[in-house]
Amino acid sequence: MAIPYGKQHITEEDIEAVVKTLKSDFLTQGPAVKEFEEQFALYCKSKFAVAVSNGTAALHLAVLSLDIKPGDKVITTPITFAATANSVLYAGGEVVFCDIDPHTYLIDINKLEEILSSSPKGTYKGIIPVDFAGRAVDMQSVKELADRYGCCIIQDACHAPGAYFIDQSNHKQFCGNSIYSDLTVFSFHPVKHIAAGEGGMVTTNSESLYKKLLMLRTHGITKDPALLIENHGKWYYEMHELGYNYRLTDIQAALGTSQLRRANSGLDRRKEIARNYYQAFEKRPYIHGQSGVVEGHAYHLYIIEVDKRKELHEYLHANNIFAQIHYVPLHLMPYYKKFGWKKGDMPNAENYYSKCVSLPIYPTLTNKEQDLVINLIDNFYE
Repeated sequence: MAIPYGKQHITEEDIEAVVKTLKSDFLTQGPAVKEFEEQFALYCKSKFAVAVSNGTAALHLAVLSLDIKPGDKVITTPITFAATANSVLYAGGEVVFCDIDPHTYLIDINKLEEILSSSPKGTYKGIIPVDFAGRAVDMQSVKELADRYGCCIIQDACHAPGAYFIDQSNHKQFCGNSIYSDLTVFSFHPVKHIAAGEGGMVTTNSESLYKKLLMLRTHGITKDPALLIENHGKWYYEMHELGYNYRLTDIQAALGTSQLRRANSGLDRRKEIARNYYQAFEKRPYIHGQSGVVEGHAYHLYIIEVDKRKELHEYLHANNIFAQIHYVPLHLMPYYKKFGWKKGDMPNAENYYSKCVSLPIYPTLTNKEQDLVINLIDNFYE
């Protein structure tokens, strides 16, 4: 039986929620989307949430709503999915990569400061820190730098619903509360904590950004009487921006809301699996690094760093353990090399990539299956 690195968990309650929506009057632009948005905002402790068609759409709209324009420079990490950086290019902006901290795999705050301080204030328009693998970035430190150098912040929390970091006052700051970011984005792809088939969400505490996101999500069109320049009647609408069709359906929203109800139990199981991996590998000489046991980590991924990574990957696949690699550093992608990025520019990210393996972790992974993964890795190296 195959064991993937990630897997959705669909229950009878999920199916009933979707069937109920299929039998309702709305398949899209109906009440299920609004309910999902409201419940997700409560979960993240933010004022507003806007549901969209996928995580990439969430990133794209976040960039557009912050008026990132051609020529604007935005800093992000090379260890992320392509959509994080691509969203800046969609708006004509320029991506500047910042290396990772080799211990956390997150954007290196000290290197971020070096980049920002090396140019006059205003050189960089924004920062997109990524809560990679489910570990929350110290957003308070990022915000201090952003305020000092005049940058906006989009927190990419696609791996991290339910994650948090401890701020300087010893308080938990949950991903998506947007206290230290202008906007936070999430994904509901099947391997994520909350599966909606596809789907995304943007959270914010800014009412003006919230309204702009709503408009951009639907072709830049509004029917809000307070925003209309003219008003011909109840049917009338106006296009104020060049927007997109990035709407989420009620079918997906119903599934997302049902999944959200048990998000915390799924998170608890992920943490239990992470503890098992950590304890198993803690004293293994062939482990150079691992995700470990970290407070506030949401464990979308559990990563180990090893030598003979390719050989281990092939060995696990030959034994039906479908471990994965996250990610090929973006600055080494052929497309991004066209902008002048090259091997050696991000040494920590490149070293991490040469050793990283993402192991199976999802709520329905059994202890027996996890033991099999651990034993196979031990067998390979011993």
